[in-house]
Amino acid sequence: MNRKIIVFDTTLRDGEQVPGAKLNIHQKIEIAQQLKRLNVDIIEAGFPASSAGDFHAVQEIARSVGDSVSITALARAVQKDIDAVYESVKLAQNPLIHIVLGTSNIHVEKKFNRSKDAVLQMGIDAVKYAKTLLPNVQYSTEDASRSDFEYLWKTIEGVVKAGATMINVPDTVGYAVPEEFGDLIRRLNDRLKNLNDSVILSVHCHNDLGLATANTLSAIKNGAQKIECTINGLGERAGNASLEEVVMALKVREGSYNCHTGINTKELLRTSRLVSHLTGLDVQVNKAITGENAFAHSSGIHQDGLLKDKQVYEIMSPEDVGAESMELILTARSGRHAFKNAVEKMGFDTSDAADFELLFEKFLTLADAKKEVYDHDVFYLVTNHRTLGDGSTHLYELESFQVVSNDLYPTATIKLRKGTETIKGSSVGDGPVDALYSVIKNLVGLDVQLKDYKISSLSRGKEAMGRVNIRIEYEGRIYSGRAMDTDIIKASANAFLNGINAVLLDAANN
Repeated sequence: MNRKIIVFDTTLRDGEQVPGAKLNIHQKIEIAQQLKRLNVDIIEAGFPASSAGDFHAVQEIARSVGDSVSITALARAVQKDIDAVYESVKLAQNPLIHIVLGTSNIHVEKKFNRSKDAVLQMGIDAVKYAKTLLPNVQYSTEDASRSDFEYLWKTIEGVVKAGATMINVPDTVGYAVPEEFGDLIRRLNDRLKNLNDSVILSVHCHNDLGLATANTLSAIKNGAQKIECTINGLGERAGNASLEEVVMALKVREGSYNCHTGINTKELLRTSRLVSHLTGLDVQVNKAITGENAFAHSSGIHQDGLLKDKQVYEIMSPEDVGAESMELILTARSGRHAFKNAVEKMGFDTSDAADFELLFEKFLTLADAKKEVYDHDVFYLVTNHRTLGDGSTHLYELESFQVVSNDLYPTATIKLRKGTETIKGSSVGDGPVDALYSVIKNLVGLDVQLKDYKISSLSRGKEAMGRVNIRIEYEGRIYSGRAMDTDIIKASANAFLNGINAVLLDAANN
């Protein structure tokens, strides 16, 4: 029998824990909308007890996409965390409370400093309380792969009897190897089916040894019904199992795994690009499925084989993951209909006429500057337009600038707008970008430190859109800023301002 595997996406919770990947509420909703188009089964929208901002973001995601996708959020095994999850996800049609508590000796002894029985009782009490709020409760046995098996099973047995409807078995530190992890899942699955065959067995694998995808697939082969993944494999340290890799492995090798998912694979590349753009974290060029070179062939032998038959060197087609080979090139003369068609083809909603007109005006400005507008350009134009922020008057905007570059005194003069207030100033630096960032820091009055600065092109040609990604540090926290423009200096200024605005938004929401 061909089993359906439930796909649980934790990009907005575990994925956002990557330093510098902090997203504002508009960006989180944009990703959640795309995850809905991707057709994931469950979205873990955040950790609502951690901050007022995260609580509000989870609540808005439940309200905006919870009509067709199950929404959950993370709670520790304490009442206030469980209450925060319930209040934030209850608007969804199929809400889920997710509780996590460690089961390994090192977690029990070092993290909780309690006896095993006491920690087990904490978990049971947490599940019993959560069940008074919602019918669906997932319990994660943190660090399961390093836990004593009998204690791990005793915990699972206890929380299932308390009412847990899903049991998640995490390889929290990426320690497991496929054969070992598969055997663990097989043993737990056998016991769980005898205890309560309606409880769903799930896995959550980290990638510290580069084995997250392999461990997840091994778990599926041994009875796991649900997988927890992130887009682009984002997550703590080396990240999580990559959703696109696991899903395509099951699709291409369906005969081997005898399983399928409900994922719309044609949305994989678009989802990957959106997450990469909004987090400012690039995908490595040779990454499986969604890397720039995933379907590129440079060897003469490979190219010769492909021309004779694509199956010589391709086990899946680019179209399977949404990497269409043909793209429509737009110009300023293309008109509303052609531009609207291009936007809708990417999965974006154009039903708000006033919003679409604003977007079309931005397209015309871009088309005048760039002459030929490619799919990449349209994609980033729309995502930038939709996720610029909350429009608050406490955010900064670039009004005008001038940069003089030379080998003596590189100078930048800039004018910023903040609500109705306009401020301007000048500064020198070691180069034009350094001068630009110096004057911005002076004007906004925030002592931020530039940690990373990257420039890349979005499409081909001498008029290609340039994208700038920066990472800044402020009071020990890392924030990202990104911007695009045909003028790379302007993009650099806007990226830095967007990073500063991320600091201000974080302060306003917490």
